[in-house]
Amino acid sequence: MFTSTSNADHSEAGAADVLIPLIRAAATIGFAIAPCSLGFVIIAVSEQLIRSIMVGDDPEMLMSDLQNQFPHHAIELNENDDAGLVAKVVDLIERPDKALELPLDVRGTDFQMRVWDALQQVPAGTTVSYTFLAEQIGAPNAVRAVAQACAANPLAVAIPCHRAVCANGDLAGYRWGIERKRALLEREAKQ
Repeated sequence: MFTSTSNADHSEAGAADVLIPLIRAAATIGFAIAPCSLGFVIIAVSEQLIRSIMVGDDPEMLMSDLQNQFPHHAIELNENDDAGLVAKVVDLIERPDKALELPLDVRGTDFQMRVWDALQQVPAGTTVSYTFLAEQIGAPNAVRAVAQACAANPLAVAIPCHRAVCANGDLAGYRWGIERKRALLEREAKQ
């Protein structure tokens, strides 16, 4: 049997290929940027859940990082913060010892989720080693993977990866800068 495809068939297939990214881009991520003691914080919200919290020195760089984090979403400034999420996140940064109920939309691999869950059990003012975290999640040989999961954390401070340190207590890398990690830990130790 011989089957022929016409140009119309190819153009329909091409149209479907074009529509898929458009459908993916239909989801909208609202964001807000606010000053804080760590520089600036950007909060990304989708369907009233916080999808990302990042800190940095440059609001434009934070916006670029946000777009890179959500390449298939429309990103738009959220001028109506009805739930007061921006103030709550800034308050968490300023007072990380204060337990806040934030509506988080945590997404990651199963392994990352286990690491992040374990981090959320670490009390403010204390630190744990990456080795301890690996043991806590039942993967004692995955210390490097635990550190990578901390680096992939999309929710600064809300998932307190700043509380993870080297086995000897030294501060190791922090996605948002080692000085911010030090500042957060010092702030927690005083409160």
